Amino acid sequence: MEASAYGQVSPAVPSWLNKGDNAWQMIASILVATQSMPGLVILYASIVKKKWAVNSAFMALYAFAAVLICWVLLCFRMAFGDELLPFWGKGAPALGQKYLIAQARIPESTQTHEDGTRETIGPLYPMATLVYFQFTFAAITLILLAGSVLGRMNIKAWMAFVPLWLIFSYTVGAFSLWGGGFLYHWGAIDYSGGYVIHLSSGIAGLTAAYWVGPRLKSDRERFPPNNALLMLAGAGLLWMGWSGFNGGAPYAANLDASMAMLNTNVCAATSLLVWTSLDAVYFGKPSVIGAVQGMMTGLVCITPGAGLVQSWAAIVMGILSGSIPWVSMMILHKKFALLQKVDDTLGVFHTHAVAGLLGGLLTGLLAEPELCDLILPVNTRGAFYGGNGGVQFLKQMVAALFVIGWNIVSTTLILLFIRLFIPLRMPEEQLAIGDDAVHGEEAYALWGDGEKYDPSKHGRITETTVSPYVNGARGVTINL
Repeated sequence: MEASAYGQVSPAVPSWLNKGDNAWQMIASILVATQSMPGLVILYASIVKKKWAVNSAFMALYAFAAVLICWVLLCFRMAFGDELLPFWGKGAPALGQKYLIAQARIPESTQTHEDGTRETIGPLYPMATLVYFQFTFAAITLILLAGSVLGRMNIKAWMAFVPLWLIFSYTVGAFSLWGGGFLYHWGAIDYSGGYVIHLSSGIAGLTAAYWVGPRLKSDRERFPPNNALLMLAGAGLLWMGWSGFNGGAPYAANLDASMAMLNTNVCAATSLLVWTSLDAVYFGKPSVIGAVQGMMTGLVCITPGAGLVQSWAAIVMGILSGSIPWVSMMILHKKFALLQKVDDTLGVFHTHAVAGLLGGLLTGLLAEPELCDLILPVNTRGAFYGGNGGVQFLKQMVAALFVIGWNIVSTTLILLFIRLFIPLRMPEEQLAIGDDAVHGEEAYALWGDGEKYDPSKHGRITETTVSPYVNGARGVTINL
């Protein structure tokens, strides 16, 4: 224990507690939480059509609160507790003070030495810090998934979906890759959530969009952001918060955290510039929405290997994450009937599933041995570094297939179950009106002190957009 300023031993500072690590982990938790609240709440509220601003923001707000309660009641220990099945932990509350103030223990803190012996060196802070840090990852996964079904999913169905998907989908991926499950022990790498968070949310989002059905035809054809500047503010919070997202993954304020933070920002900046350049060349004008998408794919792509690759590799990953998802969204999307049929509102499949899969596979190629040795079992390396690197790439592929398959099946079964009791899609009259019909509230009072817009009184207002991100349409007229 540590002596206080008065020379007395403080029971609040046990001998195993590292104040620096604990402080950084709590700061990282706040940064990740800020990505959701208010980051994605602001981003969603502003990137959608005006009539869906309140509903979109509320879906994110509800998910953040609901996930936290489910997390401490049951789900944390399903993802990071004792093994129930090779891919699932035993659910139990994480609420007792004896549990929460004990030193954090997770399978990822177990190191395998060259002689085959294993040593567990837990994070040097209490379980309470770890519980909240991992909650922020679970919450943002659900909120990212919501981006696929904005503008038409029944809010009551969403309220039921969040806890069920957390229990039956998220905890499986988290335990399998992070909590001591079969993929973790096999040696698959997911440094900070390229598979657990981004591939999962992208695949589950596309699956949910299929079962919920599309927006109204008028919304699919004309869906401009109602506030581009506020959208940038939300995107900025997301980008800055990602330093905690990847910088907190080593569970300590160590060398690997520093590498992860630098690589995260380098990859994001590179991807944004590449995506913007492609927009300028292909469409003749750079798009601010495109810049946000490029930023997002860069952040997603670097996530599975942020602390494991060299910074030149982060630039390579940024070039690929700014171009391959761009091609999938802007070119290939129009050529595949399934992608045309499924209404993925914000293109979460492209920005998260495609970019997350790309990042996971590139990690299998580019993971640098010395960086891997900082936090992973010995002899882990990417295929470009020889040795068993080719096997590592194969492991990355198999892990991705498991995550994809589980999310398609679990998301489908959850939504079909909910559909027995609650319609998945809003009624047509609510779809036509939007926030006022769903919540009795609107985002903006444009005509005086809450006065409703009346075309006969205020006249008809139109504006024109040339964004390539209105489902690929350009130069469409928007009727507000």
